[in-house]
Amino acid sequence: MESDLRSIGELARDSGLGVSALRFYDGAGVLSPAWVDPRTGYRWYGPGQLADARLLCRLRRVGLPLADIRAVLGAAPGSGAARRVVDAHLRRLEDGLADARRELSLIRALIDQRENPMTTAPATYDLTVPARELAAALDAVRFAVSGDPELPMLSGVLFDLDGELLRLVATDRYRMALAEVPVQGERSAEASVAAIVPTALVDALRALLGQGGDRARLTLGGGLVRAETGGHRIEGAALDHDYPDYRSLVRLDPVHRAGVPAADLREAVEAGATRTLPSGPHGAACEATVLAFGPDGRLTVAAEGAEPAPGGLRVAVNRDFLLDAVRAGGPEQLVLEVGGPIAPLAVRTEGRAGTFSILMPIRVPDVV
Repeated sequence: MESDLRSIGELARDSGLGVSALRFYDGAGVLSPAWVDPRTGYRWYGPGQLADARLLCRLRRVGLPLADIRAVLGAAPGSGAARRVVDAHLRRLEDGLADARRELSLIRALIDQRENPMTTAPATYDLTVPARELAAALDAVRFAVSGDPELPMLSGVLFDLDGELLRLVATDRYRMALAEVPVQGERSAEASVAAIVPTALVDALRALLGQGGDRARLTLGGGLVRAETGGHRIEGAALDHDYPDYRSLVRLDPVHRAGVPAADLREAVEAGATRTLPSGPHGAACEATVLAFGPDGRLTVAAEGAEPAPGGLRVAVNRDFLLDAVRAGGPEQLVLEVGGPIAPLAVRTEGRAGTFSILMPIRVPDVV
């Protein structure tokens, strides 16, 4: 038998994987030997396993997570599953590189200010955005602003300029809302500045946008926020805090996806069963809604005591937070996405990819 097999040392030499790595992947159930000598415990690998080992070596080099490596090697030939896993990883790497470039741009500006404090002024940017879209973006995120005095960095809306997009972000740690507004005119793809606009100034800006004007001109940076539209102007100081990194939190990997009219979902949640669970701010009890994603793509509010459908999934979220997210999504068709019973729930407005809410799940022992 051994004449047709490779020893673990031979496979390590021919594949580029170390012996210790092969032992690890055997223990993890990713690449198990074709035969293990019952007397010596020595591992032997079949002729067809060299290709898998070489593929595994390359997947390892690009940092593919263990679960994804297992999915690639276990994918049925011709199913396209392996390629989808690799493509998703490439998108994550590209997103991470874009984030790193943006952070390095801000780091360079901070270094310049640190080394030349008398000659380097903080960067400011003037930008023009559609007034109606900015108003809609504020409406989509305002509900998620924190009111906790112990978290002053969250007591406003982050205005995050990223090239040709202005992204608005608000969170209270239990939910997050994001909205994107296109920036008009030519602008460098590397242009970036961020400012936390305090709640009072956010509300004043929203009122200003309701007074007319097709465009709004914003000035961000240097601790200043200024807005002009329709012949009116407001300005104020940005919050002097660092906003938490939100970008990694919004890269979701949904397993279940369901579309539902906003009015139907709101009615179902308002009339549906709830459970009183410890969650929400400071661990206080809240009323939770359990959403059931069926294997056929249907979404329902689970009745208390109902058994989950085979192949489906349930997730529990704060009922009031869910209703806030549904209202903020507007009257259109909504799309709800979730990756698992303890994964965040995304509430999206169909056709507005950059505008959505994320709700943190509530752990319920019998929700599966």
